[in-house]
Amino acid sequence: MAFVFMRETYAYALLDQKTKRLRKETGNPKLRSVLDKGTTTKELFSLAMVRPTKMLLFAPIVSLLSLYMALVYGYLYLLFTAMPTLFEKEYNFSSGSVGLSYLGIGTGSLIGLVISGATSDPLVRYLAKKNGGERKPEYRLPLMAAACLIIPAGLFLFGWTAENKSHWILPIIGTSFLGVGMIIVFMCISVYLVDAYLEYAASAIAASTVLRSLVGALLPLAGGSMYKSLGYGWGTSVLGFVAAAAIPLPVIFFKYGERIRSRNLFDVKL
Repeated sequence: MAFVFMRETYAYALLDQKTKRLRKETGNPKLRSVLDKGTTTKELFSLAMVRPTKMLLFAPIVSLLSLYMALVYGYLYLLFTAMPTLFEKEYNFSSGSVGLSYLGIGTGSLIGLVISGATSDPLVRYLAKKNGGERKPEYRLPLMAAACLIIPAGLFLFGWTAENKSHWILPIIGTSFLGVGMIIVFMCISVYLVDAYLEYAASAIAASTVLRSLVGALLPLAGGSMYKSLGYGWGTSVLGFVAAAAIPLPVIFFKYGERIRSRNLFDVKL
């Protein structure tokens, strides 16, 4: 739908389209856009492959936020693999009813989407107004700080209510907390990376997406053995403790993110 209904806004692409049209109209193949660096297709492909990797390895903001996003994404799929066993064996859900247990994550994700969509831009405008009208990418992070508290809370609630065989709604409420926090974290990090890296935003997003997909594919493989050894309580608590350790991350980048970017600790220009 975005491809069909949204207009192109990227300056390089717009000028490239205009240049191609002028070449065709004038018959002059030497016309070039002022933004055209003369990069060949082979070089562009190399840049597209190398730059995200370089940012993931050498940009602290990209690497740490991508790692946190990947962990949360991995937690989601790990719970996906654990929930059928939990609700079938411990709560005697039928195979048809087990699918309803995912409504907690779905509902929480929808709530997180509404919260992030309704508060992200107004919060940036509010903080910019307090700062003399100057907007900073770091103004996207306060909402993430709140979400980082919700995620471990949801994990602990899910794990220990499942361990103690509490009412079935309580683990589902725990997963809804995870859904709320997960979507807010994803939205905040994605928009922050776009605002912080502008021209290289696509590379930053690509780096986080690759890492997230890898962790999402591999982490659930350890879920069965982990819950078998530690149980739902301590098994999920391990995940919660790791998530809790990341709570200071948005606070640190809110305070020092601009300084980290301005010091140019890494070079993304290949």
